[in-house]
Amino acid sequence: MEPLNNYTAKTILSEEIFIEIFSQEDEIQKARMILSAEERADELKVGRQFKQLLKAYKKVAEEKPRKQATQSVENWTNFGPPYPKMKCRSWIATQDGIYQQTTNPFSPDILACYHPILPIERLKNIETGDEQIKLAFKRSGRWEEVIVAKTTITSAAKIVSLSAKGVAVTSENAKYLVRYLSDVENMNDDEIDVQYSTSKLGWIKDGFMPYNTEVVFDGDNRFRDLYESISKYGSRELWIRHVKKLRASGKMEVKLMLAASFASVLVSLLGGLPFIVDLWGETEGGKTVTLMVAASVWADPAENKYIGDFKTTDTALESRADMLNHLPLVMDDTSKVSDRIRGNFEGMVYDLCSGKGKSRSNRDLGVNRENRWQNCILTSGERALQTYVSQGGAINRILEIECGDYIYQDPRETAETVKGNYGFAGEEFVQIVTDMGREAVRDIQEEILNQLIDDSKMQKQATALSIILTADRIATERIFKDKQYISITDAKNVLVDRSELSDNDRAYRFICDKVEMNPARFDDETNCEKWGVLDGDYVYFFTQAFDELCEAGGFSRKSIMSWLEKKKLSLQDQGRVTKVKRINGKLTRCICILIEQGEEPADEGGFVPIPQNEQETLPFVQPVTVTTKTLDFAGKNAWCYHVTTETKGKPCLIYRK
Repeated sequence: MEPLNNYTAKTILSEEIFIEIFSQEDEIQKARMILSAEERADELKVGRQFKQLLKAYKKVAEEKPRKQATQSVENWTNFGPPYPKMKCRSWIATQDGIYQQTTNPFSPDILACYHPILPIERLKNIETGDEQIKLAFKRSGRWEEVIVAKTTITSAAKIVSLSAKGVAVTSENAKYLVRYLSDVENMNDDEIDVQYSTSKLGWIKDGFMPYNTEVVFDGDNRFRDLYESISKYGSRELWIRHVKKLRASGKMEVKLMLAASFASVLVSLLGGLPFIVDLWGETEGGKTVTLMVAASVWADPAENKYIGDFKTTDTALESRADMLNHLPLVMDDTSKVSDRIRGNFEGMVYDLCSGKGKSRSNRDLGVNRENRWQNCILTSGERALQTYVSQGGAINRILEIECGDYIYQDPRETAETVKGNYGFAGEEFVQIVTDMGREAVRDIQEEILNQLIDDSKMQKQATALSIILTADRIATERIFKDKQYISITDAKNVLVDRSELSDNDRAYRFICDKVEMNPARFDDETNCEKWGVLDGDYVYFFTQAFDELCEAGGFSRKSIMSWLEKKKLSLQDQGRVTKVKRINGKLTRCICILIEQGEEPADEGGFVPIPQNEQETLPFVQPVTVTTKTLDFAGKNAWCYHVTTETKGKPCLIYRK
């Protein structure tokens, strides 16, 4: 207390002096302070007023301990239904708010919250072991529930974020709300239920999410709509009847994409890697509708529901794949790639096939849990997905099927049918597979794989296709019961030859095509940037030009040069990958490559017949005759289409490449 001489008639009657007096635990010291203060008040001619205030403060000081003793017995929350009472230590928790009384009778109560709030459930994530907490709070006469990370309610700095959910918390009462919630949770550990949760779908613990009711979903709120789209709606019988009609049409596009959708949940069971089934074609033959049919196995196929698109970021796409986990990732229209991933679209496709996302930092915990998935990815686009990808590791896990014209007699009818009836077949398929057991499913796959094995085909593609055909057999026999199996012969047409998937082979073709398409780059008489010179069957690249071509095509310079040497398709000086060439009178080290001539056995006229199944449909009204011929273009032999119409009889040359 300040020296008494400093007090005025006003300050001697202030609250601060009485709080200081009654905060003294030593009764003798308290009495001396009262006497001294009374004397000073008399000097200031406010002695009577001082004595009146002193009497009032004494009464408050005597009553508050009695009130505390009464309320200390009632250390339970008293919020009323629907939630039970919980122990809350020294907190007073009523409909009027949550507070704690101080030992000092003249100090204000400690306010934790202006309204009822309490923890009602702990959620423990199966994959990570991380905990979340479900809070119930009452505002404006109505109870609400919210799930937040456990770390949110253990930090005064973080708990203020609950204000966005409607909780009355500020920087002033944050630390007290943290203390109150901690007390309630720890004092009621046996009463607060522990609910196992997951942020992923598919085979989780001993069941399948979202069909396992013992586990709840606690995933990213960004995908809440996606999660809620996985449900049953409409009529199972109507969906089955319509899809059986589509299958009976014999359209491979529908049967394969539908089987791939079922197959997604078998990938992890059979120890497979993620793979892509891509439906492509320039025509409006029904690509999007086919994706809707495939998606309707599990969920609502309407726009902005289960089916996504590529107008996103690589991080968001990884998170989406991670959340779906074993369910199919369905992405429409590869042409609508966002600018944010356009520059690394090939890398994104490769990552999807790898089943593993990038490790990213976390401000709180260092490194985030790595995103992982093991499923089938269904895509559609105007261009084949393989045209975006040069790496064989990704290509050999892409199965492509070209979309023909008029898959559906009435595409609108199909779209409306599956939008109004969906989600039945997926849950039924999961139950069938569960009842069969892993080994029975594996036996079917091995039987099919043995029929698909072909030394000329890629093993990973064959494995992926075997999983699809396994799903097709199970769905055909147990769900559709229509005997509309995908035949092994038809399925093999989807597989790609090994020779078509070699990174180095593709790189070589890329380089040859670039030479044929850019003759001016090798001609001294043309005014443009030069890439090198032609010398017979060989092209001599300036090293920088060759490096830039490799980079443009996404190929490894070291790998392609080693491959070219083994294939005897390059000339190299001993101990080097380059060869010296005199260009414009100057010795220059170049990359020397033998250029593919592309010649085929020709008839006397120089024409090469093309098998009927290899001929492309050309834009002529009248019937045409198509052959190929090797002609000279800028000193280079090139294959060309030779087209003759029956009406005009004049040949038309079309560059084949």
